[in-house]
Amino acid sequence: MSKKLTKRSEDYSKWYNELVVKADLAENSAVRGCMVIKPYGYAIWEKMQKALDEMFKETGHENAYFPLLVPKSLFEAEERNAAGFAKECAVVTHYRLKNNPDKEGKLMVDPNAKLEEELVIRPTSEAIIWNTYKGWIQSYRDLPLLVNQWANVMRWEMRTRLFLRTAEFLWQEGHTAHATEQEAVAETTKMQGVYADFAENFMAMPVVKGVKTESERFAGAKDTYTIEALMQDGKALQAGTSHFLGQNFAEAFDVKFTNKQGKQEYVWASSWGVSTRLIGGLIMTHSDDFGLVLPPKLAPIQVVIVPIYRNEEQLDAISEKANTIVKSLKAKGISVKFDSRDTHKPGWKFAEYELKGVPLRIAMGPRDLENGTLELARRDTLKKESVPQDGIEDRIEGLLVEIQESLYKKALDYRNEHITEVDNFEDFQEVLDSKGGFVSAHWDGTTATEDKIKELTKATIRCIALDAKNEAGKCVYSGAFSKKRVLFAKAY
Repeated sequence: MSKKLTKRSEDYSKWYNELVVKADLAENSAVRGCMVIKPYGYAIWEKMQKALDEMFKETGHENAYFPLLVPKSLFEAEERNAAGFAKECAVVTHYRLKNNPDKEGKLMVDPNAKLEEELVIRPTSEAIIWNTYKGWIQSYRDLPLLVNQWANVMRWEMRTRLFLRTAEFLWQEGHTAHATEQEAVAETTKMQGVYADFAENFMAMPVVKGVKTESERFAGAKDTYTIEALMQDGKALQAGTSHFLGQNFAEAFDVKFTNKQGKQEYVWASSWGVSTRLIGGLIMTHSDDFGLVLPPKLAPIQVVIVPIYRNEEQLDAISEKANTIVKSLKAKGISVKFDSRDTHKPGWKFAEYELKGVPLRIAMGPRDLENGTLELARRDTLKKESVPQDGIEDRIEGLLVEIQESLYKKALDYRNEHITEVDNFEDFQEVLDSKGGFVSAHWDGTTATEDKIKELTKATIRCIALDAKNEAGKCVYSGAFSKKRVLFAKAY
């Protein structure tokens, strides 16, 4: 298979799909709308998972695991949540097939094996978790309850795209219980901050922190806090959400606690999650026409060493020096690979690691051994230079930091250049069609206007930014009074 990619400027969607497959991140499976995450793609997810898990635990959360299947009656207990996910639910109705196939050899569902109650495959876990919490919480002494789970969920999407929107995906979901409204709101905003910290400092992906409008909130939430990122094609990506659930789920599942005054109260709640769509965001924030560009903190391989040789004697000499470098880099906590395979030529390896986004590549040949040099290539800038072997470990350590910071700055500059203020609907449409990005405009606060703008332009209100200034104005569509600007964009 050719490793050459369609150019982003020609067909961004095709470029993205080709890159995911050719870089060995994922592929479509035999199950409609579901993907196989390949080892290299899963290695990126593992690095994300490890960093996030440490951040969750530093903020006092513990991991647990809850069932994949949710009794339908429990799922229906919180009506807004059930209604919000109803169209995306997959439901288990029978528990076995017939013992004997039919005349055509096909296995059929055994009609006698119908479940007494249908089971919903979790699209999210609030129902099963809050039903469980009822047995865990009796007193204020049991609070706060700070639990996270790493799991898979299923949402029966009609249009799917690898990582960005699949019927089954991997994620984490935090579910917390609190004694007061203030504690639950503080938890919700804290986790939004954790997500923003991860996106910017690990993914090198700048985000806007904001609040969703009522129509864009999580089903069953009082408020949804979000982090919104901007991709290279000018479309927004919802990268993570944190929900203040109020007492909705506590009331639905009768989860009460005895407070310090001896009175019974309903518990206050939050939930929050990010998923493997972050890998899609990572790809579309940094990558180019040659392949992946990965920030060093999330790259499975941070440095690769490729030997250039003509015979075994030269390879042995290069390997001795390369293995010394490998050992010293690993001692610094840097992931490094020495690719001494004789099944592929150096040029093929260069293209392969460029495609896979390895941040730094070292090439070393006989002349480099003689001169005490090596060739060092940066993936982000594609620049190569001959550098001394002495002190290479410190140089690489510094370059990895520099690359991480450079990628963030480049993405931030792009994002800031693509936030455009407009004051009338004609300019609004023009910016969306010609420039893209976030459009900062006044909105009258009504769902009717929000829906009409979406119908006419396919743009949605991504968020009301937390740092948005109070600024009186007129709604970009209706002309009605508005207190502040919101951010619109076309989105994934």
